[in-house]
Amino acid sequence: MDVLNKKHFLTVKDHSVSKEIFELYHDEELDMLITSPQPELHNLGKYYESEDYISHTDNKRSLFEKAYHFVKNIALQNKLNLINSQQPQKGKILDIGAGTGDFLLTAKNNGWETVGAEPSEKAKNIAKQKGISFTEDIASLESHSFDVITMWHVLEHVPNLDDQIKELKRLLKPTGTLIVAVPNFKSFDAQHYKTFWAAYDVPIHFWHFSKKAIQLLFERVDMKLEKVLPMKFDSFYVSLLSEKYKTGKMNYIKAVIIGLKSNLKASSTKEYSSHIYVLKNK
Repeated sequence: MDVLNKKHFLTVKDHSVSKEIFELYHDEELDMLITSPQPELHNLGKYYESEDYISHTDNKRSLFEKAYHFVKNIALQNKLNLINSQQPQKGKILDIGAGTGDFLLTAKNNGWETVGAEPSEKAKNIAKQKGISFTEDIASLESHSFDVITMWHVLEHVPNLDDQIKELKRLLKPTGTLIVAVPNFKSFDAQHYKTFWAAYDVPIHFWHFSKKAIQLLFERVDMKLEKVLPMKFDSFYVSLLSEKYKTGKMNYIKAVIIGLKSNLKASSTKEYSSHIYVLKNK
């Protein structure tokens, strides 16, 4: 997807690593945002070189990291409950962007056969110590071989979006379930923080989705959106980082207020900070 003839939406900064400036353009047909310019693949790694990239570490150095991991443990159980509700007969699950492997470990302990995909060697090595198995190349996996595929805050990171979606379709069994979680640029906290909204996370977030965008993108490969679920903790996490980017410090009280306000607004608008999308083959 290019930004030719797309409407300029916002100028944003990479607050966590490079401090470089990027532009967001609005694809009105899909109702999604596109980051421009997008880094070349051989340069992409440097934008992940941040000690604050929590999903690639098990560190619990600060109150923020301790709170993150406390909430993560609750979220892991919620994710397990979700996949079990969608696929009561346990089978094979692929988690793309598996990070340090905690979700797959939770699923494995519950009787699932698990496979992970993760580009970060640091995160992958942590996960392997927990007994998690990885594929080195998703393209080498057998077609229609997974009962469940999950991407927890990963789809926004993939450079070739249409190709990735086609690959998800290829790997999923006809009766399987795809679960995708992504930030929502139409949420109250996004509108409140604007250029400081941490979930823009340029340039490693190539795409910024709405509910309409997810539905239309997957309809292209004959998949239907069955359910949209809120990720209510995300408004607090994102607001904390956004406060840091905006003011230079973690303003916990202000972040909690904005997080609460975002969830309260979303109770009527249904536009939460992040959503979980449950998709199946038509």
